[in-house]
Amino acid sequence: MITIKLFCASGMSTSVLVNKMKEAAKAKGVDAEIIAYPESQMDRHLDSMDVALLGPQVGYTLGKAKSLCEPKGVPVEVIPMVDYGMMNGAKVLDLALSLIKR
Repeated sequence: MITIKLFCASGMSTSVLVNKMKEAAKAKGVDAEIIAYPESQMDRHLDSMDVALLGPQVGYTLGKAKSLCEPKGVPVEVIPMVDYGMMNGAKVLDLALSLIKR
């Protein structure tokens, strides 16, 4: 099982996207745990995720996120604004999976 954690301003707006990603994972046969948290809690989750994704609204924290995640070998990226806005769970799932494979 892979663990994908999304981080946004409060953890609330991303919950719809999480559900869409779970649907996409199920359709693709990907065994994934996908959860959203406030960006301020990222440091508490470093040992329990395979990839971290930032909501566009907290994209400005990418530098900080990389300094936390990279030493733990966790890839981190900002979700593209279009995919986030359209709640395109399949594309965001594909982004997460591509980051894990790198």
